[in-house]
Amino acid sequence: MKTVFEGGCLCGAVRYRLTGPPVIAGSCHCRTCRKASSAPELPFAQFPSAVFTLTKGYPATYRSSAPVTRSFCRHCGSPLTYRHDAKPDFLDVMICSLDDPDAIAPTFHVWTSHKPRWAMIADGLPAHETTRETA
Repeated sequence: MKTVFEGGCLCGAVRYRLTGPPVIAGSCHCRTCRKASSAPELPFAQFPSAVFTLTKGYPATYRSSAPVTRSFCRHCGSPLTYRHDAKPDFLDVMICSLDDPDAIAPTFHVWTSHKPRWAMIADGLPAHETTRETA
C-alpha cells in the first residue's frame, strides 16, 4: 500500500501530507459525521498523528461533541480531520479530502443504526450498528 498521501480542501487554502500507511479505514454513518459532511456517510482513514503534517494554511477546529475535535477549511468548509480525546495519538482523515481518494478504500461501516432509511449499504463490507469493538 502507498505510504505517502497528500490532500486538502476544495479551495486549496489548506493542504496536508501523510507519510505512513493508514491503521484502519472505514465509513461512518453517525449523526454528527452526516451533519459535518452533509452526506449519508463519511469515509475516513485513521493514521498515527505523527505522520500528519500541514503543508499549507491552517484549518479551523471545533468540538462536535465533548470528546471529539473536527477540523475544516475556514474558507470553503471542507471537512478534513477528526480526533477523539481517547485516542490522542491518532487522527482520522477524511478519505475524500485526499488528492487520490481511490488510494484508500473503507473496509467496514460503523454507526449504521444512524443511517437514513433510504441510504443503502450494498458493498458487502462488515457493517456495525454502533462502533467497532477494536479500532
